[in-house]
Amino acid sequence: MNKKLTVLVAMIMLSGMLITGCVEMPTEEPEVLILATTTSLYDTGLLVHLEPIFEDKHNVDLQIISAGTGIAIRHGEDGDVDVLLVHDRAREDAFVEAGYGVNRRCIAYNYFLIIGSKDDPAGIRGMSPEDAVTRIMEAGIKDPQIRFVSRGDDSGTHAREIAIWVSAGHDYEMVRMSGPWYVEAGAGMGATLRMANEKSAYTLVDIGTFLAFAGDVDLVPLVEVGELLFNPYGVIAVNPELHPHVNFEMANNFINFLMSPEIQQKIGEFGVVDGRPLFFPLASDCQRKGCPTWELCKTSAS
Repeated sequence: MNKKLTVLVAMIMLSGMLITGCVEMPTEEPEVLILATTTSLYDTGLLVHLEPIFEDKHNVDLQIISAGTGIAIRHGEDGDVDVLLVHDRAREDAFVEAGYGVNRRCIAYNYFLIIGSKDDPAGIRGMSPEDAVTRIMEAGIKDPQIRFVSRGDDSGTHAREIAIWVSAGHDYEMVRMSGPWYVEAGAGMGATLRMANEKSAYTLVDIGTFLAFAGDVDLVPLVEVGELLFNPYGVIAVNPELHPHVNFEMANNFINFLMSPEIQQKIGEFGVVDGRPLFFPLASDCQRKGCPTWELCKTSAS
């Protein structure tokens, strides 16, 4: 067989192998994007739902660190992650103002609830959040069997709980030390919800996580109305000028992905329980609803 014929036969064989899938052509290795996010978002399953869509669209390996908002923000300050998805507007603003983050955008919101047993031993049903926590504390001091389980983990939900205590006129450290009725879980939202359920205790929870666990807990919503119960989520890229190694381009791809009309619709449709969505889209209404009041935005988280 001459040289030209040999080359022709080899090309024909290679073409046949490609057609039948016998040879895998090398593919471009996916980039890595590290996201730090709140447990309340992760426990609902929303990020797991969106992750493969984003990865396929951008050929990226999205690695998710699920922690409280406080820990997530510290990861961002240290440059250990590329992007944050959290829910504590005051600390988000401080993070950006200090130069750690850029391009903050609103992506979704829902509401917090104060939940407890159907018996409602402290009698808080229908109260304002401030009156409800005051009543729980007063009842719990008299009867330690009446308990409140706090996240106690420096998360966005914990920060909001502190804001409610402060708005009700209490010193939070005095609340913490006022008796065994006040229990600190030091855990994520799902674990805290399970603990409160086991103790038939009161707790503060975002409605997304509560609905995601609706079939697994006996606790019911008792307080659902109040300005302090509004719960917006924000996404922020870590500043590449401070941490040049971060994947800033892919972080912005992730932000644009979450804000796209297609994904905003998916966020609004995700996990609807009894007609109630876990999250509402917020990308198109960020300035009006991203933060209910300036005073609340500036509420100290610790």
